[in-house]
Amino acid sequence: MTKDSGTPSWKQDHPSAHFSNSVQKAERAVKQAMSHPEEIAIEHAFNSIARAENAYNNAEQYDEHMDGVPQHKEQLDLMKQQLNEVRDRLKEDQ
Repeated sequence: MTKDSGTPSWKQDHPSAHFSNSVQKAERAVKQAMSHPEEIAIEHAFNSIARAENAYNNAEQYDEHMDGVPQHKEQLDLMKQQLNEVRDRLKEDQ
């Protein structure tokens, strides 16, 4: 089944919801990296954070339902800091 390219995706229609979902996925990836600090898990978590940051930029650009966006942005920044700490500890252990 192919996707109808003439219809915008829900991500385009609801950028704040997409951002919220992206933050949740990033949070799960960061938790995985913190509980199992392996290079691939850390890389996956950083990729998830990057996707969430992109979704944040889209939500900010469209300025739709920005109620929860600042809270999610703070959460994303905290996860990024935690992940950097995990990566630094992993480098020290090697």
